[in-house]
Amino acid sequence: MNGARPRPSRPHLLYPGDPGYDEARAVWNAMHDRRPVCVARCRTAEEVSDALRFAVANGHPVTVRGGGHNVAGAAVADDAVMIDLSPMRGVLVDAGAKVAHADGGCLLRDVDAATVRYGLACPAGVVSHTGLGGLALGGGYGWLARTWGPTCDHILAAQVVLPDGSIVEATDAEHPELLWALRGGGGGNFGVVTRFTLRLRPVGPLYHYVAQYPPATAARALAAYRSFAERQPDNLHVVGALKRLPGAAPDGGGVVLRLSGAYFGDPQDGPARIAPLLDAAPPETATGRVISYLELQGMGDLSEPHGHRYYTKSGYLTGLPDEAVASMLSGAREMPSTLSSIDFEYLRGAIARLPEHDGAFPNRDAPYIVTASAQWTDPAHDEENVAWTRRAVRSLSGSRMPGAYVNYVQDEEWAPPDIYGEQRLRRLAAVKRVYDPDDVLRGGRIPAAARPTTSASEGT
Repeated sequence: MNGARPRPSRPHLLYPGDPGYDEARAVWNAMHDRRPVCVARCRTAEEVSDALRFAVANGHPVTVRGGGHNVAGAAVADDAVMIDLSPMRGVLVDAGAKVAHADGGCLLRDVDAATVRYGLACPAGVVSHTGLGGLALGGGYGWLARTWGPTCDHILAAQVVLPDGSIVEATDAEHPELLWALRGGGGGNFGVVTRFTLRLRPVGPLYHYVAQYPPATAARALAAYRSFAERQPDNLHVVGALKRLPGAAPDGGGVVLRLSGAYFGDPQDGPARIAPLLDAAPPETATGRVISYLELQGMGDLSEPHGHRYYTKSGYLTGLPDEAVASMLSGAREMPSTLSSIDFEYLRGAIARLPEHDGAFPNRDAPYIVTASAQWTDPAHDEENVAWTRRAVRSLSGSRMPGAYVNYVQDEEWAPPDIYGEQRLRRLAAVKRVYDPDDVLRGGRIPAAARPTTSASEGT
């Protein structure tokens, strides 16, 4: 910018060269090294309003950082104003009403720590340093999703700062179309959500188990998982991961399968609920114990540290036929990095049932989701890891179904009609034109000029 730097009155602005600027613009996925024109660190909705007015007056697009965990790096863009909500992490709990009021910069661990003391939780993701806002506005799969539905189903209301600086409360009575869009729609690029009102669910100690299978029995165990998962009760969620053992050369075998499950009924009944799976496919090693919900929510943290490089491709599957199982095992053998994995889970349960309110979250009826998750540390290996994820998911094309999970879309390989379907996209685009007609807010999947058009499925 030329001459003196105009600064809004209240948000703390960090410009290139200022102490703290590089730390503030860094996001979880180190692949995204972008330089915003400034970072506006906000503590209140009014400061967000000032920052938005400042950005619009100076002709800058805007991105929003909650936890900065989005794999696509949606929180940061070159030459944009980054509104940083990370100072806004307060949570107020009304235990009697089973409701939490959580600031827009909260991490999942902030919400869990505040609610679990009352025996309550909002269903959310599986890594506690994920931002609440990014997760909820794109859907929100997690351990409790089969029991209670995704995170977006639990948004009762939202305080939203619109691009013109006005502050509104989106409820079922006021701005209902905006609230509908925020419930799992276009990743939130309609306004800046500075406070969520969330429905809470009862949660207590749970039974957790982990079973591991060596290369020789992984295919048999996957077939047993397929049969078991499609009959499991809604309060049981079993997920799987294929990994390549350290020291095993790519395409040289060494693939292990890990199945993890959480049972949210009476913990004493957990072993009996899991037994049919373990009897059908005896694991090499297995552990099972009663743990707290907070411990469960922190288990994924060490496996996805800040500062590594990440690239994901995912797809919904109609099933796990033998051909898909063989493709997954082949893809796992070829992964370049032993930090990577092919993750899969059977969804449905409460996810497939429409909530008592309507919401924009698509693809509720998908039975399975499979994700090739590449993770590495050396930029010199970017190309081979990105190529691997694309090959691994492309190989599952025979079982793929239309649609994509918004929070896992990293590139522009999915056009909005493919993600949402024509009817839902038309409604989302109408909301975008009302609340952000000039496309000030970037990083979501719904541009202001979005129009449903026929589009091919995923590109490569």
